Amino acid sequence: MKILVTGAAGFIGASLCGKLLARGDEVVGVDNINDYYDVGLKTARLQLLADYEQFKFIKVDIADGAALEALFRKEKVQRVVNLAAQAGVRYSLVNPQAYVNSNIHGFMNILEGCRHHAIEHLVYASSSSVYGANTRMPFSVHDNVDHPVSMYAASKKANELMAHTYSHLFQLPTTGLRFFTVYGPWGRPDMSPIIFARNILEGKPIDVFNFGNHRRDFTYIDDIVDGVIRVLDRPARSNPEWTGENPDPGSSRAPYKVYNIGCNQPVHLLTFIETLEKCLGKTAVKNLLPMQPGDVPDTYADVSDLVRDFGYQPSTQLEEGIARFVRWYLDFYGYDR
Repeated sequence: MKILVTGAAGFIGASLCGKLLARGDEVVGVDNINDYYDVGLKTARLQLLADYEQFKFIKVDIADGAALEALFRKEKVQRVVNLAAQAGVRYSLVNPQAYVNSNIHGFMNILEGCRHHAIEHLVYASSSSVYGANTRMPFSVHDNVDHPVSMYAASKKANELMAHTYSHLFQLPTTGLRFFTVYGPWGRPDMSPIIFARNILEGKPIDVFNFGNHRRDFTYIDDIVDGVIRVLDRPARSNPEWTGENPDPGSSRAPYKVYNIGCNQPVHLLTFIETLEKCLGKTAVKNLLPMQPGDVPDTYADVSDLVRDFGYQPSTQLEEGIARFVRWYLDFYGYDR
């Protein structure tokens, strides 16, 4: 297939492009290469894809409707994976406009491109953040998610609503994937694994929010990408049993689906830190702090729908995933052990 991947220089995007290319797909990757975090890391990820003849990278901001329309018209892709977004819960507290520009306006441009160019399937990144104030565990796509607690979460919930509208009005197959705490090599430097690793190695304190009582459904990057590809290969279909009298939030009478994609094994944050300390061979200095605004105490993915429909089976245990991450981190950032 010829596939458009937005956010191709990102953590998940670059890994996804690599796996698609390795199996023989043609990939058009787009990214605006913004400076939200280290541009050098984004460039290095893209360099891993440079040897594939069937990969084309185009620097485009999805918020630029005219440029995106020209891309759709020229490249004639068959399927789209939209991973481009302004990420980060905490940043949304200080710059909410960035989330409107990319996650709302940009996603609208993606939907319009898919609508007008007969795209077979749109898969897009949602987030576990949409569960917001929900406390019933594990989080299920069949539960109501109308109480987001950050602008980032609200923008991802909006993406799901927008996608459903296009599935309903234009029969565009759309599948939203609610990612749960992705980690691994080539991860984002604004996320806890890299922040923790850097500070531990440099002997600096790490900020541990909610006094370390968080639980997170840490999911290794390879397991995430495997799930994305499984979903991409099978366009969303309507649910013939769906009814407006008892509406299921995870499906629709339209060709629309939402899935959780996680490990289904929540881990205490302190356990994650202990495992990281073991792999680094150094103990962290912990600065225990209360929970931050916009954050949630626990995440726990019910992935039973993804298992049932696609045979999804995350297989990377935390110890193995962190060990791989540490090996990459020490090599990429040039630490001697």
